[in-house]
Amino acid sequence: MKITKADGKSEYALIEALKKRNAETDPKIVEIVSSIIGGVKEGGDEALREYTVRFDGSAPKKISVEKEELDAYLDAADGNFKKALIDAKNNIYDFHTRQARQSWFTSNENGVIMGQRVRGLHRVGIYVPGGTAAYPSSVLMNAIPAKIAGVKEIIMVTPPSKDGEPNPNIMAAAAAAGVDRVFLCGGAQAVAALAYGTETIPKVDKIVGPGNIFVATAKKLLYGVVDIDMVAGPSEILIIADKSADPKFLAADLMSQAEHDKMASAILLTTSESLAKTASREIEKQLTSLERWKIIEESLNNYGEIIVCEDIKQAIEFANDLAPEHLELCVEEPLKYIGMIDNAGSVFLGNWSPEPLGDYFAGPNHVLPTGGTARFFSPLSVDSFVKKSSFIYYTKGELEKAGKEIITLANTEGLTAHANSIRVRLEK
Repeated sequence: MKITKADGKSEYALIEALKKRNAETDPKIVEIVSSIIGGVKEGGDEALREYTVRFDGSAPKKISVEKEELDAYLDAADGNFKKALIDAKNNIYDFHTRQARQSWFTSNENGVIMGQRVRGLHRVGIYVPGGTAAYPSSVLMNAIPAKIAGVKEIIMVTPPSKDGEPNPNIMAAAAAAGVDRVFLCGGAQAVAALAYGTETIPKVDKIVGPGNIFVATAKKLLYGVVDIDMVAGPSEILIIADKSADPKFLAADLMSQAEHDKMASAILLTTSESLAKTASREIEKQLTSLERWKIIEESLNNYGEIIVCEDIKQAIEFANDLAPEHLELCVEEPLKYIGMIDNAGSVFLGNWSPEPLGDYFAGPNHVLPTGGTARFFSPLSVDSFVKKSSFIYYTKGELEKAGKEIITLANTEGLTAHANSIRVRLEK
């Protein structure tokens, strides 16, 4: 990996390079996806089937998988996988249960009642990729918070395998997470089916879950017709390390994210030039033993860098500017610095809290903001699946007390009909 000495300028060239990854979507892709969306909106199931045959080679004999069938997949799962799945589910459930909010109201002596009603969305759709990007962990991370939020029905779409059958591990995860129904279809056409509904697939209120550029573009174009979680970009990891860090750990953690995608970014900030060189050599040692080494190599060459900083403070300032998806603090006293981290999707503290711990098992959600959006976006949570309504009750006497001030404000804004709505009641 390239090693750069921080000087307040050189290292920020990397941020500019990373921004270019998140440029506007290719107009040709937007055109293709728009056509697919329009086709599914007008043609329903038949259009969905035609697109599935065109892009996947064939359509499954049976598009839907019901709850009882999902449970059968879980029962038939490999014992070790099933145990890991259930243990991860329990950790994720425990963490997200603490996020749940309750409806509330206040009642004053003057008779005024105000409050907020919190309730789960009616129906949510989860997109789960197929092929080499079939991740059971993503099923858990997307479905469990929705379940806790009180979503009435969770629908999942996922592409079938080439033989027309679903991925059994994905189906087992769907059962464990409490998914209600699964439909075997993928791509932009599946997103459109969730947004508009077809004869078979019901319309949903929100679509969550990762996908390729066509899926991400479909979600982006359909935002407003339906809510979405976020438009996710390539995966990111940034590690801040001092001389106490183990270079073997650092190399392994950087590559754990680089293997996702040749566009992924992996950055190490360290106060030790010696550690920087050792970590770089460790990457070379470990790389050849990894199955996805070609992807890792391209990712690290294009979007990876080791930056030697003057001190931890300088490293944290850079981290806050970059706002990474994943941030590891591999330093002697990680808890000392947690309050200084303002912009990061998820923070991993210490040498024994590697990023994959969060991806699979610990409990916090792994659906995180990317591309610098951690400056204003948060991880997927129970809040992502609820809607809130406020309510107000005033007595006649209390409205009369406030009436003149409301009329003054309305008239100041030139909204005389608003003022009149109050005035007719004061004259009663």
